[in-house]
Amino acid sequence: MGGVAQRITDKILELAGRVPETHETAAADPHKRARAITRKAALKAAAVSGGLALPPGLAGLLTLLPDLALVWRLQAQMVADIAGAFGQAPTLSREQVLYCLFEHSAAQTLQDIVARVGERYVVRRTTLGTWRGVATRLGVKLARESVDRSLTRLLPLVGAAGVALYAYRDTKQVGATALEVFRRENVHEAAS
Repeated sequence: MGGVAQRITDKILELAGRVPETHETAAADPHKRARAITRKAALKAAAVSGGLALPPGLAGLLTLLPDLALVWRLQAQMVADIAGAFGQAPTLSREQVLYCLFEHSAAQTLQDIVARVGERYVVRRTTLGTWRGVATRLGVKLARESVDRSLTRLLPLVGAAGVALYAYRDTKQVGATALEVFRRENVHEAAS
């Protein structure tokens, strides 16, 4: 599992390396627009994951990392688009993007980077060294979960449907987190 954890860690660091650009502008009804963005991204994530899980046996297992990477890219773009709908794209940070992506599965790991304080979120800018530590902890946790879930890929069609459903629900959860974060004031602090 060490190799899988390291590859997942590398993908997280790759995501942390850039904040996706968005063409979304502040919407008249940002909540409605955020829900539409989330729904569209969730359907895309389900299609990607379900399609990549179709090959049976070992071939299906080999699609696990590309699946994670593609879904995370879709989700990161969704987060950027939701920030845009709330008029917060100009201040969007990698900390916010990664918080939205992984808060529901690894909140403890991220609590020192983004924290809710009353009615606002405090975003602490972090150094690359801090991100390496966070990415490593996330990588190990997500590798365990991914290996457990990857067993469903051994079952043709049924496994693909399960993987697609998981990607759909996961993306909806990321969208809900993004909506929660961007509907509130975000205060950015200097790197620690």
